[in-house]
Amino acid sequence: MPIEIPTDLTPEIVPLSWLIGEWEGPGRLGAGDEESEHFLQHVSFTHNGLPYLQYRAESWLTDDEGTRLRPLAVETGFWALERKQREEDSGPGLTPGDIVPVLKSADEVEALRNSDGGFDISVSVAHPGGISELYYGQIKGPQIQLSTDMVMRGSHSKEYTAATRIFGLVDGKLLWRWDVATGKDPTPGGGLEAHASAILDKLS
Repeated sequence: MPIEIPTDLTPEIVPLSWLIGEWEGPGRLGAGDEESEHFLQHVSFTHNGLPYLQYRAESWLTDDEGTRLRPLAVETGFWALERKQREEDSGPGLTPGDIVPVLKSADEVEALRNSDGGFDISVSVAHPGGISELYYGQIKGPQIQLSTDMVMRGSHSKEYTAATRIFGLVDGKLLWRWDVATGKDPTPGGGLEAHASAILDKLS
């Protein structure tokens, strides 16, 4: 299935453009074995003309036939190519950037390719309960790999120390897997366990 690239994008988010839209589909908690609980997830990736995608995912526990039982989780964040911020960029806060995109052409974006032929990306995700994640990783065509560089927790948040996420576009479906570490394994970087996975269809 060919990937359609919208014509109104700032050049910098073209590598991420296959994510744009509304996605929905079923998933399983944990390792996805026979006793794993079912959930439904709705994901949106949108853009507003600035060099990042806005992300929101909402999930509900379901029975094994897909009937919603109760809300499960919500997360929201931002996805962007990883590069040094320039004076022309917007921020911090409400500081406006130049009206002209910092990277103005496909050639300037191509210059950001890494040695593996992909693009380095950063993803920030905020959760209820005082937890925020900062991921770094790579997007290479329709494949994404992310690992947390930092997990920020509030003083009363649950234990949560690290995570990895992978995404892929396969036959027009968005597949993802999320592994997390909750601090139970004391070895550095250890303790990652299967947390959830899903297969989402594109709605729009």
